[in-house]
Amino acid sequence: MSDPKSICLLRTSAIGDVTHVVPLMHTLKQAWPQASLTWIVGKLERKLVGDLPGVEFVTFDKSAGWAGMREVHAALRGRRFDALLHMQVALRSNLLSLGIKAKRRVGYDHARAKDLHGLVINERIPARTGEHVLEAIGSFCEPLGLKQNTVRWDIPIPEEAHTWAAEQLPGDDPTLLVSPTSSHALRNWQPQRYAAVMDHAAAHGWRVVLIGGPSQGERTMADAVLAACRHTPLDLTGKDTLKKLMAMFCRAQLLLTPDSGPMHMANTVGTKVLGLHAASNPKRSGPYSDVRWCVDKYDEASRKYFGKPASDIPWGSKIERPGVMDLISVDDVVERFEAAALALGVNKA
Repeated sequence: MSDPKSICLLRTSAIGDVTHVVPLMHTLKQAWPQASLTWIVGKLERKLVGDLPGVEFVTFDKSAGWAGMREVHAALRGRRFDALLHMQVALRSNLLSLGIKAKRRVGYDHARAKDLHGLVINERIPARTGEHVLEAIGSFCEPLGLKQNTVRWDIPIPEEAHTWAAEQLPGDDPTLLVSPTSSHALRNWQPQRYAAVMDHAAAHGWRVVLIGGPSQGERTMADAVLAACRHTPLDLTGKDTLKKLMAMFCRAQLLLTPDSGPMHMANTVGTKVLGLHAASNPKRSGPYSDVRWCVDKYDEASRKYFGKPASDIPWGSKIERPGVMDLISVDDVVERFEAAALALGVNKA
């Protein structure tokens, strides 16, 4: 089998999953440095990874509907790839893939395929269970004869982003960043519980910073958290960009967040993550490098809502039920915060 000369990667969203594609991209580049890599990525997600060197990016604006698909197809008209790595099973992505010409079309195994995915591929990744999302995405190189043995991110962060982050977070005070909002509302924790943990951290000498995007939902959550805080944190909600957020992670010791894009962004630069998991399994979708500081109530949620342990439900099941995140108490999170602070060598005030 000859080495591929051109490879197209199709993974448009979301932010966390896009970070999981980056190690695969590095694996492909290292094995075949002369091969051209084209990544079809979402409009927002491109702002995070679109400056990775040696990769051609084609933007898919899903908000544009059919017009967005036509723009991608027009950008690739007349081209044929040696391989398409189709890493997204949503119906929209399956339709998008129809305009991508490729000899080999690698997709998910039968268990993970849906929305007519099997009709737009001609090869499948190995059928496995118990994998982290990053490992599943990494396995897309296996039908091509490779194995992802190392995980490398190296997502560029511009100097101006580091400068901005240093202006917002000067000095070397231990810093807790709190990103309270997931794009999945049922993964969100209660605002007053965030506030209680933030007050605890502030009382013990930590600089506490509230972060989030510019959406109305994130602003509403931030305001509710602020209203419940006794120690007012620095509020940077809606004031950063994805690159500035990456730079802030580089200056922080710990991030508190539900299962969300910022969780995986922070993980790429080595920041410890205190993830809140009840609706989702941290072994599958938690911070890949280190889940020690996460609160894991997934098994308890499975027993409550499904009447069986997590080991008896399909791998990757979401338990996004009203009230599921209430299984996580303030004491649960404070305990993980204290454990992380001890590991970091941060003394109490």
